[in-house]
Amino acid sequence: MSTSMGVASVFVLSSLLLSPLAMAEESQAFVAHNAERSVVLEQARQALAAQPGQASKAAEQTASKVSASDAADS
Repeated sequence: MSTSMGVASVFVLSSLLLSPLAMAEESQAFVAHNAERSVVLEQARQALAAQPGQASKAAEQTASKVSASDAADS
């Protein structure tokens, strides 16, 4: 009997603690924040697409730095 009461109390407490997170998806602030993040992400993608040469060069430099640091460690 006490086990079932313990399980029920854990369920009730967890639902009370997690209910604000469920409601956050419906709030206007949450929607506005997600819209702003998607705009920033799209701008970053466009900037990256506009400069493909620099992006690959940066990736190559990062890869060479990792290789050099691995060689220095051994």
